[in-house]
Amino acid sequence: MKPYCFAENKIIASEKASVHPLDIGLIRGYGIFDFFRTVGHHPLFLEDYLIRFTLSANKAGLPLAYSIQELRDIIYRLIEKNNHQDGGIRMVLTGGISPNHFLPAQGKLFIFCEPLMLPSQEKYAKGVKLLSVDYVRPLPAIKTTNYTYPCWLSLDWKAQGAEDVVYHHNGRVSESSRSNIFLVKHGQIYTPQRDILWGITRKKVMELAAQTSLSEFSLEDLLDADEVFISSTTKRILPITQIDAVKIGDGLPGAFTKKLMTDFLAMETEHAEAGKMG
Repeated sequence: MKPYCFAENKIIASEKASVHPLDIGLIRGYGIFDFFRTVGHHPLFLEDYLIRFTLSANKAGLPLAYSIQELRDIIYRLIEKNNHQDGGIRMVLTGGISPNHFLPAQGKLFIFCEPLMLPSQEKYAKGVKLLSVDYVRPLPAIKTTNYTYPCWLSLDWKAQGAEDVVYHHNGRVSESSRSNIFLVKHGQIYTPQRDILWGITRKKVMELAAQTSLSEFSLEDLLDADEVFISSTTKRILPITQIDAVKIGDGLPGAFTKKLMTDFLAMETEHAEAGKMG
């Protein structure tokens, strides 16, 4: 974490940021967050993330005392104060101190600059493994802070050589714990449209691959795919070459996935350069 953060309605030393122990963000796990990257000193796709953050607050019934423009100004001031580049920025809005320790109330807004380590080049080159889990994330349209279940699952998946999990339930795949998922079959790209967080990187992938079909598919369809990849802020586009004990396609990142990886890096660079000029 960088030396300065936004808390108590101002930029302060990060070590002075605090949350009340009875905040339901802590005792009930009720709060929202968002996270985006900076390329150079430029916050990548910032408008999309700020819109999603404000929508999450609204859907969660959490008062947010700042407009998108005010949040944008705070973030740029914080980047400058920390001389923050090529890292991450985390926004958190807590559930607040509730009169009955349950009902959402006026919470606290925190914004932190963080270092960020992307997956290794080996993972991009060779792909990674996922484990299938029968589960649907609650309130998927809200980016809540409640990641208890995947955190618990992660105690085991590392031991099995997996990068993450893929959720499926009642014959439908939804998402990974922290990423959206895509399937490629016979040259067509598919991605789920229900029970998912509407990822910003997912949105950008669909801009690059306009032929993407919003479609329901099963775990069996996923295992039989020619290519599978996940997308997220912290992973960009990451090839999936194994799910459980099943090799995907020929067990190597496929041509569609590799092209999208290249195209996304170009989009990222273009956006960062445009931000500098702006």
